[in-house]
Amino acid sequence: MREDGKTSKGAFGRSVRLLPEHEFAAIIAAGYASISGYEPARTNLADFGFSDTEQAPYERPIVQSLISRPFREESFRRHVRLAYDNRCAVTGLRLINGGGRPEVQAAHIMPVASNGPDSIRNGLALSGTVHWLFDRGLISIADDLSLIAPPKLIPDALAGLVQHGKPLLTPRDEAALPHRSFIEHHRNHVFKG
Repeated sequence: MREDGKTSKGAFGRSVRLLPEHEFAAIIAAGYASISGYEPARTNLADFGFSDTEQAPYERPIVQSLISRPFREESFRRHVRLAYDNRCAVTGLRLINGGGRPEVQAAHIMPVASNGPDSIRNGLALSGTVHWLFDRGLISIADDLSLIAPPKLIPDALAGLVQHGKPLLTPRDEAALPHRSFIEHHRNHVFKG
């Protein structure tokens, strides 16, 4: 309440309640405890050190992990993006952030999981959403390099973005065009239409 007796609308309309330091510390400790069985070094939560005057030293645990996955060449991504002028082959979108980094991704036509090579002829430049549709087999490519996008497979929200029969944007250099064998593989083994 304010000094004049009226209510302060901001305090009563707050959608987030303020936490005392000891509750915040308990939440943080509980969150870290659930990660890989890690137990926090300090268990006395009252003086865990989340104040402006005293900070408890925090040593981040080092977790070693070994991941086995197919090697992907960085040059594949660079060359595919360059061949398509950083434009999505399906939508034509060319989005570049303030740092000059394009949104478009280099997609493998014949997936890496199927031993698809990191060849520019096995690549398409696709925006993130279109890449997702392509990898899940919801869209594919016809031999004439037009889009196969059956309406029954396309979410309604994306119907205007991907249009069945629309020609793909292709690289100017014919040596960078998608190879027919990779397109056929995608249609026959990935595409769900």
